[in-house]
Amino acid sequence: MIQFTAKGHKNILSTHKNTLEFTHEDYLTLNGDCIIGINANYELDKIKQQKFKRVKITITIDNIKDEIIADCNPEFSNPHEMVIRKSNYLDQRTFAINADKSAKDIKRELVKKMQNSDAELAITLEHIGM
Repeated sequence: MIQFTAKGHKNILSTHKNTLEFTHEDYLTLNGDCIIGINANYELDKIKQQKFKRVKITITIDNIKDEIIADCNPEFSNPHEMVIRKSNYLDQRTFAINADKSAKDIKRELVKKMQNSDAELAITLEHIGM
């Protein structure tokens, strides 16, 4: 299991229908409608060591929790952007594909809290059965 955090931002929209993303960047424009957390502090080396196949991504803020199930991309290699996709499109930014949720599917009360720059989202990555 891996845990990391991401910060909120006033421009978090979480409206993209195919992807969601965590970024290490410390800013966000309104064009980033798939981003649900900035200043993400995941460590690529730790993620690569886990050799995830199928993963449950749990995102939590205060008492609000949401989960995404997806298939991991063994070629994920971006230290700055972690993209989770409903599709099966692969590139080095893609952490996981065939996800059961995208940004628009995330609980709206969670998104609302993430629109505050003081907000901190806790993210957990866990192996699940094949």
